[in-house]
Amino acid sequence: MTVLLREAIGDRLRHARTNQRRTLREVSRTARVSLGYLSEVERGRKEASSELLAAICEALELPLSELLHHVASDIGAVQQTPDTVPDTVPDGRSERGKLEGGRVLPSTLSDDLSDLRLQPMLSHRLTSKIGETPKAVVAA
Repeated sequence: MTVLLREAIGDRLRHARTNQRRTLREVSRTARVSLGYLSEVERGRKEASSELLAAICEALELPLSELLHHVASDIGAVQQTPDTVPDTVPDGRSERGKLEGGRVLPSTLSDDLSDLRLQPMLSHRLTSKIGETPKAVVAA
């Protein structure tokens, strides 16, 4: 399972902004970043430069080191294979079923990310002509 760094960063930035009940417009003005570009970064469509990321974090009053720490934890949680996820944690809660293809589940994250939106990632596209018998497809 592959998680893109830009998507994990975007998820965390959007979460920080929405928790502060701030609009894209407010943050983009403070960070001196175009609203459209900030939106693309939050959606994981654009890779933010280190300077841009620092400006966005400053506008959100979010230390860059904290953002990167949480992103690393998120990616680490997703990259665990189901066999490495314990059945239970020390307090007895079940840990199974907390990983899904593509994006991080809120229950695997810290800092109450209950409103984090998850989107599955498609690693391949299927195309065929009408009337053509499909051949065996192997997912990447």
